[in-house]
Amino acid sequence: MYPSEIFQSHPPLFLSQSILSGRFTMKAVRINEPKNVVLADIEKPTPKAGEALIRIITAGICGSDIGAFRGTNNLVSYPRIIGHELAGIIESIPEDNPKGLKIGDKVIADPYLYCGHCYPCSIGRTNCCTDLHVLGVHVDGGMAEYFCHPADMLVKMPDDMSWEEAAMAEPLTISLHGIHRGGLKAGEYCAIIGAGPIGLLAGMIAQAYGAHAILLDLVDERLQFAKELGIEYVINSKTEDTVKRISEITNGVMAQQVMECSGANAAIRSTLDLVSNAGRITLTGWPKTETPLPTDLITKKEVDIRGARTSAGEFEEAIELIHSGRVDIKKILTKVISIDEAPATIIDIEKNPGNYMKVVVQVNEP
Repeated sequence: MYPSEIFQSHPPLFLSQSILSGRFTMKAVRINEPKNVVLADIEKPTPKAGEALIRIITAGICGSDIGAFRGTNNLVSYPRIIGHELAGIIESIPEDNPKGLKIGDKVIADPYLYCGHCYPCSIGRTNCCTDLHVLGVHVDGGMAEYFCHPADMLVKMPDDMSWEEAAMAEPLTISLHGIHRGGLKAGEYCAIIGAGPIGLLAGMIAQAYGAHAILLDLVDERLQFAKELGIEYVINSKTEDTVKRISEITNGVMAQQVMECSGANAAIRSTLDLVSNAGRITLTGWPKTETPLPTDLITKKEVDIRGARTSAGEFEEAIELIHSGRVDIKKILTKVISIDEAPATIIDIEKNPGNYMKVVVQVNEP
């Protein structure tokens, strides 16, 4: 049974916030409607066929969670338990699970539920599934004390990997997917627009694989932080001539890959000016409106433009990069909070986004 078949056969049930008489309840972070986030008491879930029960240890707060809180993520329906950056310990799992996982194993959840039957799934591009369901967006997520998830969508984590690192593996897969879609090679220049978590991680990945990262943003503080992370080149696109600077850095070649992570229309348009002839552009940021593009320039440069949505099969690689120390993901961790603090923190992140890079919620003690 494929993940979305489980979802379709057993749609998630919204439970009352009050404690259910005679039944075990647990804490979960739920957005009832835009600008209304609460710590709710809901019924502890029971795994269905093909599912494992996970005691969640850590869960990351993602920009999509903040979008759900703002009401600007049009894919979210309400009420919705959020959380798709999840790590925990298996409490129960079918003995015949395909990965040979067992009770007590530490795991990370792949949150992208796919059908397994459509054309994209048939060629291994499950992130493009025509019936994709993302935890915390289309279906309830796992920022809760316990969570049930398809057993074949769990990835075992190294025993000595920290729980904070495990909760940040999922955003690293997003950055990895964007780098992979552009086919970045060692020695090439990769211009990355947007110095948020995804852009910063993309820069760290590019350099881990022997390429040169050029990070662009409008905010000096974020660019200074990127320098502290070891990003080779930074450019303030508000105050500097980005085309001139990238030409100088690349000796006139321009960037062989441009990865757009901000979703800003002006930034998307600028990718065509920054990319080299015969270069590649990957679009990871999600714009709210259409971006007019000069197709004559696309033809003149013979540019490959590729979408880069979520990730597909990249968790093992992300875990290896973190565990080996090639990407020191803890450098972007702002702080760790308790699940009790999560609603107030989400409210504050929405009000003061410049104060945060990555927040991890400690849901349970290991």
